[in-house]
Amino acid sequence: MTGLAAALPPPSLDAFWSLSSNATFAVPVVVSALALLYLIGALTQWARRRAWSVLRVISFIAGCAVVVVTTGSALEDYSQVMLSVFMFEQLTLMMLVPPLLVLGSPGRLLLRSVPHRGLGRLVLIASLSLLRSRPARLLFHPALSVAVFLLLFYGLYLGELLDPILSMPGGHLALELAFLGAGLVFTIPILSDDPSPIRLSYPARALDLAAEVALHAFFGVFLMVSPTLVSDYFATPPDSLAIDPLVDQGVAGGLAWSYGEGPTVLMLLYILHRWFTDDTRRAQAADARADRDGDTDLDAYNEYLARLRGTAAPDASSTERAAAAGERGADPPSG
Repeated sequence: MTGLAAALPPPSLDAFWSLSSNATFAVPVVVSALALLYLIGALTQWARRRAWSVLRVISFIAGCAVVVVTTGSALEDYSQVMLSVFMFEQLTLMMLVPPLLVLGSPGRLLLRSVPHRGLGRLVLIASLSLLRSRPARLLFHPALSVAVFLLLFYGLYLGELLDPILSMPGGHLALELAFLGAGLVFTIPILSDDPSPIRLSYPARALDLAAEVALHAFFGVFLMVSPTLVSDYFATPPDSLAIDPLVDQGVAGGLAWSYGEGPTVLMLLYILHRWFTDDTRRAQAADARADRDGDTDLDAYNEYLARLRGTAAPDASSTERAAAAGERGADPPSG
C-alpha cells in the first residue's frame, strides 16, 4: 500500500470530485486534444455554412468530459483501493462513454472536414481502406465483441486475471484503455451512422443489447451474493477508508446490476425507436410509389386472380349445359 493510498480520506462525493494526486493524466490530455479537434471540425463545417448537428457536438464533448473526470479526478485514486470505485470506472468507460462518443459521429465529421486533396486525400484513402479491410470486419463482428465483454467481466474477475494485471506497472491504465476500447468496438456497429466495416440489422442489434443486459445482471448478482472476495488486490483497503472489502464488493455488484444496465437499456430503446421510424418511413415511401406508379406486386396478384376467374367461368358454363341436356333427356315423351 502506497503512502498516498494510506492517506486517502473516507469516500464521499466531495473527495471523489477533487483532483487526482496519483494519475498520470495521459488519458485526460489525449482525450481533451481529441475534443478540441472535434470542435475545430464542427466550427469548420459551420464556417462553410454546412449543416452539423449541435446535439452531435454536445454528445461527443460530453463523452470526452466524462473520460477526463473519470481518469483525472480522485476517482482514479480510490479505484486503486476500492473495488466499487474500480467497477464504477469500468462501467463508465465501457457502457456510458462509448454511446456518447459514437453518437457524435466523429468519423463522418472527419470525412467532411479533411481536405480532399494533398495530405488530406491520403488521410481519407487510408481511413477508408482501413474501414474496408478484413481485420476491421473481424474486429467489429458481434461474436468478438460479446467474447471480449465476457472476458472483461467474467474472465477478469472470476478467472483470477485482475490481481496480476493490477499488480503490473501500468496495469491499471492498460485496463482503462481496454475498457474504453471494448466499449467502442461493441457500440459502433449498433449505434454508429459513420462509415462502418459492418452493418447489423435492427433485430441483430436488439439481440446484442439484450444479451448484454442479461450478462450484466447475472454478473452483478453474483458479486452481490458471493460470500468470498473475488480479488485479493482490494482485500486490504486503507484503514482511513473504514470500509469492509466484502461490503464494498457487494456495492460493486450492485453497480454492475443497476448502473451497468442503464446505458444498455437506453441504447435498446433508442434502437427500437429507430427501427420503428425506419420501417414507418419505408412503408410511407412504398405507399407513395404505389400511388404514383402503381403497385406492381398488387397488380400481378390481381392479374393472377383474374386468370383464375377466367379459367373457372368456362368450366362452370360447361357444367350448366351438361346438366340442362341431362334434364331434357330425362323428360318423358309427350303423348
